[in-house]
Amino acid sequence: MRSFTKRWWQKTGKAVFVAGLALALAACGQPQEAAKPATQPTTESTTTSAHEQPEQILRLNNFTEPLSLHPGLISDVWSSNVIFQTFEGLTRIDDKGVPQPAMAQEIKASDDLLTYTFTIRDNAKWSNGDPVTAHDFENAWKWALDSKNGSQYAYQLFYVKNAEAAFAGKVKPEEIGVKATDDKTLVVQLENPTPFFLELTAFYSYFPLNTKVVKDNPDWAKEAGPAYTSNGPFKLVTWEHKTKLTLTKNEHYWDTDAVKLTKIEMNMINDANTELSMLEGGDLDWAGAPTGNLPLDAMPTLKEKGLLVITPKAGTYWYEFNTEQKPFHNKKIRQAFSYAINRKDIVENITQGGELVATAVVPPTMFAENEQGLFSDNDVEKAKQLLAEGMKEEGYRSVDQLPPITLSYNTEEAQTKIAQAVQDMWQKNLGVHVKLENQEWNVYYENVKNGKYQVARMGWTGDFNDPINFLEIFRTKEGNNHTRWENRQYADLLAASAKEKDAAKRKAILQKAEKMLVDEMPVIPFYFKSTVYAQNPKLKGVVISGLGYAQYKWAYFE
Repeated sequence: MRSFTKRWWQKTGKAVFVAGLALALAACGQPQEAAKPATQPTTESTTTSAHEQPEQILRLNNFTEPLSLHPGLISDVWSSNVIFQTFEGLTRIDDKGVPQPAMAQEIKASDDLLTYTFTIRDNAKWSNGDPVTAHDFENAWKWALDSKNGSQYAYQLFYVKNAEAAFAGKVKPEEIGVKATDDKTLVVQLENPTPFFLELTAFYSYFPLNTKVVKDNPDWAKEAGPAYTSNGPFKLVTWEHKTKLTLTKNEHYWDTDAVKLTKIEMNMINDANTELSMLEGGDLDWAGAPTGNLPLDAMPTLKEKGLLVITPKAGTYWYEFNTEQKPFHNKKIRQAFSYAINRKDIVENITQGGELVATAVVPPTMFAENEQGLFSDNDVEKAKQLLAEGMKEEGYRSVDQLPPITLSYNTEEAQTKIAQAVQDMWQKNLGVHVKLENQEWNVYYENVKNGKYQVARMGWTGDFNDPINFLEIFRTKEGNNHTRWENRQYADLLAASAKEKDAAKRKAILQKAEKMLVDEMPVIPFYFKSTVYAQNPKLKGVVISGLGYAQYKWAYFE
């Protein structure tokens, strides 16, 4: 058990509650210039005598078993929380939200911003001591772009020249615009100028793989052990499936002197009350977002005592329709179910985490106008009208003739309460009976990915600070688009935005696309997310980005 006082949250006097939209997302700097070297975030002094040095072991909750620990195969927050600590890309997002050189010590861009040249650090090594090479990046990117490997996030690489065509089998892998000209030099050609490209290279789809290890052992990422090699500040040493992951400091990491923690223990606890209780008792140092949950009924007390940290996050909570299943193949019926929801009631009485009502898809941190939204919340009369029109189009004379409707969600307190509230709203406002179905996360997510649902709770948190990241999900039926909705006009707008160099015109194109998406309603937006947590007050230096990701590289205990 940690040595700090038990039930510290009942005794701490200083308020740490932070609310509102004070957190600004920093956009990528001038990409044509080499970014400056990364620096350690400013933290409080840790000067103490040798015998007073605290144990540098971080204990937290990672909620559930990772779906994978292969950077090219993950797409969920709990898997990515491990990968962001154990791997590193060409760049890393610093504590100000700005990409800095990481595996690359030098970055050069051509005047037209179509060619980037990355020079790999001389002291860049894998956790087994192998040197990290430019070939490790080239091979990893091309692995993800081989459709046979099943990378859901392959489309994040489509900014690279010929990447999308290669994924579709239209060109050979050799024609993809990434090339290691030697062990230290990676040359990347883009389809179009991409101002956020150096943010992308900090994202896990762009992380390297140890070429030698992958070749010798295709199953290298399925267990902890000698085969699991990574290049980040920490390395995976144990993986007790469905129980706990243990990371330790990677002695081969190029910036190891900046890493103060010796170990990170990631428990898998899917009960919010247990999580908070363990924090109170000193068995966890962090409870809540981004990888855990706080009990909803404890939120008012924590907030009142000033022990709840709330910051806005570039994320949107939504429900997804399977548009290939009746009755949700009909747009008006989808709209009716969306308009019949009282979002304000949900954020004020259920989630209670400072969330903003969302009647748009892209967060206000990217489109400020979306704080007002694109349709009215709780527009019951409009919902009834649209349901009647949609049923008439489909030949349903009454709601009793609608196909049985099931709302699916993963097992977790907040999801249960939201689903129950929505079930009541649809019954009261539309006269529609809805069955609720919950499953453990991994089973649930597999069913959603495979289209085995009608309506399902999901959402999105930005991978980089640009609206395209939310809109491109729905460009095709592939990847992370579980709704099976696609629209040629919509896809054409996104393609046009990629070629538009004028920022204002590009924004207008993307907003036009979002209006089309919201009108078609393949997803029901509920609220714009926030990051809500409580922590051990002795823990310092954890960096939570405006996108909601945690970095423990600079964390320490005072």
